[in-house]
Amino acid sequence: MSFPFDLILFDLDGTLIETAPEIADAVNDTLSECGRTGVSQQQVNDWIGHGTRELLIQALAFTDELSANEVRHSNSFPAIEAVFTRHYQRRCGTRSHLYPHVREALTALRGAGVKLVVMTNKEGRYTQTVLDAHQMAPLFDRVISGDTFPVKKPNPMGIAECMAQFGVTHQRCLFVGDSSIDVATARAGGIAVWAMPYGYNMGEPIEACSPDRVIADFSALTTLLNG
Repeated sequence: MSFPFDLILFDLDGTLIETAPEIADAVNDTLSECGRTGVSQQQVNDWIGHGTRELLIQALAFTDELSANEVRHSNSFPAIEAVFTRHYQRRCGTRSHLYPHVREALTALRGAGVKLVVMTNKEGRYTQTVLDAHQMAPLFDRVISGDTFPVKKPNPMGIAECMAQFGVTHQRCLFVGDSSIDVATARAGGIAVWAMPYGYNMGEPIEACSPDRVIADFSALTTLLNG
């Protein structure tokens, strides 16, 4: 049986790499420096998905008892975001790790000629830092971050751009993610979607999003590759 996909797009946080612990560290470093109370690991896990900037906004909204919109438009937010940038750049790679079989699967897929893309809502400067911290960047043909285009997931622009770039049809394209955002992105882009059960789906079981498949880990991709 030949491998059914020529292009696979992957979410980053909660799919390829367990990053939540160091994100929580950076958030709490920031809150502490700015004179605020820290937040829990579970809260950070549940805020992951819309980009690191939005996560920071959610943390500040919680600690300051404000709406996210009030935080987003506050005069103090740019300075706090700058503090977070410093802390997160320092924390990247310190407590994150690849999930089981990720590197092996990506290496095998790339060797078989499958085009591989990261498509994340994390801002580009953080995406690159995380990939570099784990020596992952060379495994991908393209990296799409939350600020690559004017829109981000669940808008499917990134999917369309990659299919056009690599000359791949909808039927030969797969999205692998861990959240309802990823499932919605794939559905909007008209492609298949497989989901990991171990990631950050805002506290909800991934099965509730009805992906095409839920796979335990990345070995499912190499098993399929080997027929």
